[in-house]
Amino acid sequence: MKPAPLRVPDGHEEMRQRVLESFAGLFESQTRTRRFASSITELTRDTHDELLSGLRDSIQRIASLDIAPDTRSHIVSGLERAVARCERLDKTLDVLVDERRRQWRKNASDLQHVMLEFNRTSHNLAGTLIEKDLLERQSQVLETIVLSHEKVTQWKAFVQEVLLGFHAFFPFDVFFIAFAEENVLSLYIYYMGSFPDDVRSAARSKLARDMVAHLRLPADVPLDIEEFQVARDPNRPVREIDNIRMITVPVPDIEASNLAGLLGIAYASLEDLTPQESSVIHSILAVMVMVVGSSKALNRTLSELEYYSTHDPLTGLHNRRYFNEILGYEVGRSERHQHEFSILMLDLDDFKDVNDTYGHPCGDRVLQQVADRMKQSMRNGDLATRIGGDEFAIILVETGVEGALTVAEKLRTELRQMTFIGDDGKDFHITTSIGVVTYPGDAHSISDLMAGVDLGLYRAKELGKDGIGTLESVGDRVKASRMTRDYAEKLRASLRDGRVVPYYQSIFNCKTGEPFAYETLARIIEPDGRTLSAGAFIETIEKYGLGRDLDRTIITQALHAARARLDANKPPFRLFINLSAQEIQGRGILGYAEQLCTELGIPPSVIVFEILERDAIGDMTHMRKFLSDLRKKGFLFALDDFGSGYNSFHYLRELSFDYVKIDGAFVKNIVRSKIDRTLVHNLTRLCQELGILTIAEFVESEDILQALRSMGVDYAQGFHLGIPASAMP
Repeated sequence: MKPAPLRVPDGHEEMRQRVLESFAGLFESQTRTRRFASSITELTRDTHDELLSGLRDSIQRIASLDIAPDTRSHIVSGLERAVARCERLDKTLDVLVDERRRQWRKNASDLQHVMLEFNRTSHNLAGTLIEKDLLERQSQVLETIVLSHEKVTQWKAFVQEVLLGFHAFFPFDVFFIAFAEENVLSLYIYYMGSFPDDVRSAARSKLARDMVAHLRLPADVPLDIEEFQVARDPNRPVREIDNIRMITVPVPDIEASNLAGLLGIAYASLEDLTPQESSVIHSILAVMVMVVGSSKALNRTLSELEYYSTHDPLTGLHNRRYFNEILGYEVGRSERHQHEFSILMLDLDDFKDVNDTYGHPCGDRVLQQVADRMKQSMRNGDLATRIGGDEFAIILVETGVEGALTVAEKLRTELRQMTFIGDDGKDFHITTSIGVVTYPGDAHSISDLMAGVDLGLYRAKELGKDGIGTLESVGDRVKASRMTRDYAEKLRASLRDGRVVPYYQSIFNCKTGEPFAYETLARIIEPDGRTLSAGAFIETIEKYGLGRDLDRTIITQALHAARARLDANKPPFRLFINLSAQEIQGRGILGYAEQLCTELGIPPSVIVFEILERDAIGDMTHMRKFLSDLRKKGFLFALDDFGSGYNSFHYLRELSFDYVKIDGAFVKNIVRSKIDRTLVHNLTRLCQELGILTIAEFVESEDILQALRSMGVDYAQGFHLGIPASAMP
């Protein structure tokens, strides 16, 4: 190109060039920050929220699995720590965003300063002719540099787009980018047109030598060269790229990306560049180096985020999220092609002891070595994943149960034979329990497959660990687990629809034969009108934590019924209400009952709360506090199924009760069994001496009632005396 002759006062060109370069750099920084910040921050937050959602979902799913409490606690604890770390990362991201905003403000101040300096320089350059076309074409090039997520991920193609505008402004021959990262020199060469092979070869060699020298890399550094051809005027003559001029700018350290490199152009020209041309070209290159460096760094960050969204960072195996995706795909593929596949679930036995004894860093090394051994044992196409903690899962494609058992045994043996070294230099070994399930022989859905492989794993644990468990070995547990889940949903629906109602069974005074109290029993009214006892759902209630909702529903209805009975001026009575074990853990049930009694005008002494003996002693500390609060509020307390535990006498010593309900399993046999009769008699005498009133359950005949009277039992209830009814008589 032929530059227009320009006269620039001596001493001003250096100032002008510095201002233009600063302005271009600040312009690019502001543009990049504004365009990138929202999209990248949103992408990072979305990805992080998805990870957090997966972890929390895993915690909820694990909480619903029928697994040993210690194992569940360990797994949940590990996931909760991962959630905590992720939440800390959220806070760190907030700090980074704040820092970015601070930088925006600083850049704005710098830009203002530069513009003021430029204005002063402009006054000094008054009268100097400025080539308007030159600046306009510079602006046109800079305006093409608008970043987006797509352009960041496809930055090499984006560079070609920018080069077309740049080349129209200044007809150079070659554009090149060099990055030194991880002991490799990456060289990207863009030819502005079609060059012969020998010219391209010479350009590659020269640029590689120059870049190695500029970046001070070893002469034998590995080279990774990519070449691109960018369209240009086919009529423009091709020059040799040997004796041409070069303009380069260094790649800055962007956001601790640890990128080192150079970016530049090579061109042939018979005339020197004017100071204005040189300044503008340097400015454009300065912007481009920021674009390229930022795109490279961001693309690498996005690649890492994408990698860790499907991989476990400790072991390098795929994670639970990816396992679930592939499992769904494999079920569909197996259905289409009518073949089997198997799942192995591995759990390292007593791995907590490794962490406790040798420390978590040693435990991490064990997990990494186990993962490496798993990868070595897998075929191409099989998938090894770390589900969480010390639990791993493997999908064996096109593998039936016999093949799966063979692989499981091979893995179990190899892991058992591995030797690990603690930080103290001592050797130790681990064993592994493995669950095995095969599709479609063992299950036809993903949920049933996972339930089955978990049960197989727990079966291996039950049999002494270091073994293999299959779905066949656990019998009907999957069916029972599914039935429990169905019960849970049925109970939730009944509570929601108001179909859980109280029934009342009379408790009689053994001496007078008169009704003394009524025990409240929960019943479920089926949509077809059938009545079910809530006792059929007792395991479901405990497992899924439905006791609180059930208790409050029954208490509300029972107290309203008691208020109606008081309003009818019927004889004095007490109302026995069963509480679940969950309520003694400070769930606020006593406060709820107290408030309801106040609203309805019912003396708290009318209410007797019942708790099963096995529930009462589950947590003695909470039980003492619960009884203390109960008595402060004026309620009474009955211990249900007394005598069913091995430490009944100990409970009487540690806790104070108003009533004791003798276990009906003993009562119903006192006429036929001398042992049961003796037990009931002695329990009754013990309670009498301690001043505790006794109630006998399961009174099913007159003979039993007479025997109880002769023993001095205070009260009795059972089908012989009256069956539960929907209303108190």
